[in-house]
Amino acid sequence: MTVAWTESTIEIAGTKLHVRRAGKGPVALVLHRDSGTPDRTAFHDGLAATHDVIVPDHPGWGKSQRAEWMRSVRDIAVMYRTLLAKLGVEKASLVGLGFGGWIAAEMASMAPRDLRSLALVGAMGIKPPEGYILDQALVSYIEYARAGFHSDASFAAAYGAEPTTDQLEQWDICREMSFRVAWKPYMYSQTLPHLLDGVTAPSLVIWGESDKVVPASAGRVYATALKGARFEMVKEAGHCVDLEQPAALSKLLATLA
Repeated sequence: MTVAWTESTIEIAGTKLHVRRAGKGPVALVLHRDSGTPDRTAFHDGLAATHDVIVPDHPGWGKSQRAEWMRSVRDIAVMYRTLLAKLGVEKASLVGLGFGGWIAAEMASMAPRDLRSLALVGAMGIKPPEGYILDQALVSYIEYARAGFHSDASFAAAYGAEPTTDQLEQWDICREMSFRVAWKPYMYSQTLPHLLDGVTAPSLVIWGESDKVVPASAGRVYATALKGARFEMVKEAGHCVDLEQPAALSKLLATLA
């Protein structure tokens, strides 16, 4: 199946955001992880078969302009609420991948009745009661990207055995942006767990069975905090479930429809 993607630039809070869009059906806003996202993935294409998929680059990541004033993940969440309003979307399904899961959870807490469903995949944003979120300041950006995968073969399939110089530069920029908005405390909010109580939309918390970036214990906290949420593990997947097991992820998301 050939999926036709369009690209546009939309200004939010004085910042130009790069947005890709494809498909028809209910709107699904897909929010990428802290290490960015390939321009196009099998997961994006598959989701576009049943949804109107919107994939923005976070401000300062990818092709989106940096917002010099931005200081928190909640700032990004507010910007995406504004993006949906500008696009005339009343209720969207939020699909948050890793760091994007944190943003999606913040968005859900802001307007609990204003979403169709919520899917958090290896989401950051909550302090794990067991284990620690991998600190990317302690490893190279290449090692950090590799840590997101269950196997080296999956990493190579996504980024090549030897990532390009442009990709290496992008990872370095992604790391800098992560430090700007999520440094202290590192990659979690002390308030978010208390703010999810009002979210009543169908919610699904998904984790890769061998996630070495965010411990699954954080996912179980999310599943408890979100009323009626299910917790699902995906075999042969690390932190980047969408890149390693796109079909399995899509099958789980279909249960939210």
